[in-house]
Amino acid sequence: MSTPDNTTDNTSTDAPKPGSVPSPAAFAKRAKPAAPTAPAADAAVPATPAVPATPGASEWGRVDENGVVSVREGEDWRVVGEYPDGTHEEALQYYVRKFDELAFKVVAIEQRHQAGGASASALRSQAAQLKSEVVGAAAVGDLKGLEERLVSMVDALAEAASQEAAAQRAAVDAAIAEREAIVEKVEALAARDPQQVQWKQATAELSALFDQWQEHQKNGPRLPKNTAQALWKRFRDARSTVERARRAFFAELDDVHKAAKQTKTRLIERAEALSSQGEDGIPAYRNLLDEWKRSGRAGRKADDALWARFKAAGDVLYGARHERDLAEQEESKPRIEAREALLAEATKVADIADLKAARQTLTDIQRRWDETGRVFPREVERDLDGRMRKIELALKDREDVDWKRNNPETKARANDMESQLRESIAGFEKDLAEARAAGDEKAAKEAQEAIDARTAWLRAIGA
Repeated sequence: MSTPDNTTDNTSTDAPKPGSVPSPAAFAKRAKPAAPTAPAADAAVPATPAVPATPGASEWGRVDENGVVSVREGEDWRVVGEYPDGTHEEALQYYVRKFDELAFKVVAIEQRHQAGGASASALRSQAAQLKSEVVGAAAVGDLKGLEERLVSMVDALAEAASQEAAAQRAAVDAAIAEREAIVEKVEALAARDPQQVQWKQATAELSALFDQWQEHQKNGPRLPKNTAQALWKRFRDARSTVERARRAFFAELDDVHKAAKQTKTRLIERAEALSSQGEDGIPAYRNLLDEWKRSGRAGRKADDALWARFKAAGDVLYGARHERDLAEQEESKPRIEAREALLAEATKVADIADLKAARQTLTDIQRRWDETGRVFPREVERDLDGRMRKIELALKDREDVDWKRNNPETKARANDMESQLRESIAGFEKDLAEARAAGDEKAAKEAQEAIDARTAWLRAIGA
């Protein structure tokens, strides 16, 4: 049996009193004698125990002449160990320190509970474990009081632990729903038609969803293993589906680009072969351009390079046309000047009062106009023709007015209408005279208005 050292304890005043709790500082000041032997199973409680020198310790413990230490629990005494090689005070002090250690743990749990922030379930588990250590502990002190405090704490933490567990379950359910939503988005992406997917955007979406998954897995509550594995399997399978579809799409797209590139290369060769035909090759080049539009895309970079070659072949043909246009425009300058002179001459037709003479003059000008020949560019010719057309239309309008005025049928209708209007006016003049004679102002006013209206019609037909 080991023997504790003989160091004198100068802090005996810090020994726990019945029902009191020592401070950590007081606990640290206590000397630490070597551990005594464990109590014998059949140790007998002495009839007359020795009185210990540690103040207050006798309330809960005693030591007999053989060094057997006992603790009071209610009305009974229980042997906690033997300390035969030291004084009674050292023996009791050793077991009081054991009680202090247990009391310190109880205080620590109580303080953590009061401070808040700690898990109620964890505190309740620690309190229950500590209670099992207090019951039957080899220590001297108010063990029953410690046990009651722990029982009270376990009961108090029960409801908080239940609420905490419910909150944890709710948090886990919410986390499952959130992770389920991430999985569903990936599965929706995997279910889309690969031919309709914008793969640059889809790849970014998939990467963002994977980042969300990792963030949720890192910072979210821990999910049940089976649930977490099932969700991950769905996410992984959907992501694999997207990746396979993307690889297949781009592999197929590569084939399409390759075929389009070959087709466009052949079109370029045919277009370049037209260069010897000059402007005459333009219709054939336009046909090649239609084939080009139907050939599909060969990839952005390849398309840009291929189009540059195809366009260059067309520029040769249209360049030949441009040179011809320049030559024709140079040849057209005298014709343009001649037509401008004819236009100046034609504008004077409007001043000729005799319509027959005006028509003969304009016809002569138009004959000379046609004899000048074609004018280039086309827009200049259209502008000159438009100006001549306006002069011709103005003369035609004059002729139409004259025809309507001198047409025999029109004159006959006008004369008949004039006769009717004059007869009507004579009748209303008679009504006016009668109304005035009778003093009927209303009838006189109506008759005068009818006379004025018909007089206006006569002026309109030139009568």
